[in-house]
Amino acid sequence: MSVDEYNRFRQMLEKSSGIMLGEGKEYLVTSRLRRMMERESVASISDLLVAMERNRSLQESVIDAMTTNETLWFRDEHPYRIFREKLLPELAQQRRPLKIWSAACSTGQEPYSLSIEIEEFRKKNPGQLMTGERIVATDISPSSLAAAKEGVYQQLAIRRGMNDQHLKVYFEEVDSDRWRINSQVRSRVDFRAQNLQQSFALLGKFDIIFCRNVLIYFSADLKHDILKRMHGSLNPGGYLMLGASEAMNNLSDYFEMVQCHPGIVYRAKKTGGA
Repeated sequence: MSVDEYNRFRQMLEKSSGIMLGEGKEYLVTSRLRRMMERESVASISDLLVAMERNRSLQESVIDAMTTNETLWFRDEHPYRIFREKLLPELAQQRRPLKIWSAACSTGQEPYSLSIEIEEFRKKNPGQLMTGERIVATDISPSSLAAAKEGVYQQLAIRRGMNDQHLKVYFEEVDSDRWRINSQVRSRVDFRAQNLQQSFALLGKFDIIFCRNVLIYFSADLKHDILKRMHGSLNPGGYLMLGASEAMNNLSDYFEMVQCHPGIVYRAKKTGGA
């Protein structure tokens, strides 16, 4: 792959998905796209870029391959502790059904983990949460969304963060190597396709947004734009949870930082800047 080919591919990926590839990531492109290029009988990245201009489904497949990432159950722990110990008790006092957005949900581990946390909270605090809570889970990747909707995970994926007690209570064994999330956990999660560069208007308003470990792949300008629009998607006083390595810069008119010792969550201010 030549430098020119790589740079043209980077420009295409950023324009279509918002994701920025750094210098020297040719190996990542090659490893992600090798099988697809063999299947489509495409000899080079230049030929692939030309073919994508004629074939929209091929473009979607390329973006899908470049944006699909593995994830964990209850990733990083602190966000889930904050969710169950601070956010759920506080928002339960509003006495209306809770609505949560899991942005860039990949293959479903985050929204299902949140749904399990809600189940656990209900058991320990009967009557506090109003029924009807919803988790809207979005991703740009069709293959990730298809896997998430199916809710079936191989043993290797299950063992990445899922403890034995939750596995026993919230999963059904399909066979010796696969487990399916149970219907109660699945029932409150609604999976939808969403490119974070595009409008969030059709998603509605939320009490909590989890947008973790995705903004690090975007330009500073796009990240700023996404965070401002996420503020517009939060109910007054709603919360935004970012990844541990992600920070809120130059948005003090929109969000205030809430220290949770350990961990941080951002509360939406009632009015944003112009």
